[in-house]
Amino acid sequence: LKSSKPVIAVTAVRTGCGKSQTSRYVAKLLRDAGLVPVAVRHPMPYGDLAKQAVQRFTSYEDLEKHEVTVEEREEYEMHIAKGTTVYAGVDYAAILAQAEKEADVVIWDGGNNDFPFYKPDLWICVADPFRPNHEELYYPGSVNFRRASVIVNNKVNSAPKEQTEIVAKNAKRLNPTAQIVMGISEVLAEDPAKIKGKNVLCIDDGPPVTHGEMPFGVGKIACDEYGAAKILDPRPYAAGSIKAVVEKWKHLEWAGQGLTIPAMGYFAEQLKDLKDSIEATPVSYTHLRAHETLRYLVCRLMLENK
Repeated sequence: LKSSKPVIAVTAVRTGCGKSQTSRYVAKLLRDAGLVPVAVRHPMPYGDLAKQAVQRFTSYEDLEKHEVTVEEREEYEMHIAKGTTVYAGVDYAAILAQAEKEADVVIWDGGNNDFPFYKPDLWICVADPFRPNHEELYYPGSVNFRRASVIVNNKVNSAPKEQTEIVAKNAKRLNPTAQIVMGISEVLAEDPAKIKGKNVLCIDDGPPVTHGEMPFGVGKIACDEYGAAKILDPRPYAAGSIKAVVEKWKHLEWAGQGLTIPAMGYFAEQLKDLKDSIEATPVSYTHLRAHETLRYLVCRLMLENK
């Protein structure tokens, strides 16, 4: 679809590359320039599709109103916190018509690794050197990599240098006209002192560490950065559908350091299983507010109560 407003598309090679942070950074740059960005999110149609035709989010109350999943919350909340209006739904012609009424610039915030539904004036693709060569091997992310005008080679501050170089070489070979930007993706903890020397339970965004095939999530990087003693193995405590998830995705394990719990919450029963799995693990809820983890930022760390 062609918009009457400028469109910046932010896409990725695979889920978990850092696309969402890039979208929010683009929105910040636009706001700093005195423009009004509106983010249009790739569809995540898990409920009543007729009711979800056009969804508009400007507050946390809107998230409750539309009964969004944990995955949707994780994507929408940070935009809302920064003051960016978010649209999503099913009817993307109707969504665009409404978004154009309030936007100076439309940001296509692409989901998973799909390509944009709107014709972009600027097409950004985020690649992940933790998964080198995926930019060539996986569809439709490979389309984004080949078509983008800007390729962000992300996580260069934490990924192995040789893998970062593989992505850069692939970019020059597959998309020689694209501008290549080396991206730094910092992992920050609210209170690093609570991690140092402790046994830690990691909870990570579900899609990247399941079908996205990341062998670890941001939790492990934070544990390495802030000197955790050990990453707890959540498998003995996993309940119901969460147990099935950690047993299915064998790539989640890294030698001698346990696993992560994928923050799955696509329906009420699964959300309860996630909550039960966390509460069964010997962690302290007093300081880290586990109930807010389920409700707001799901990719937090929780520490074993010693």
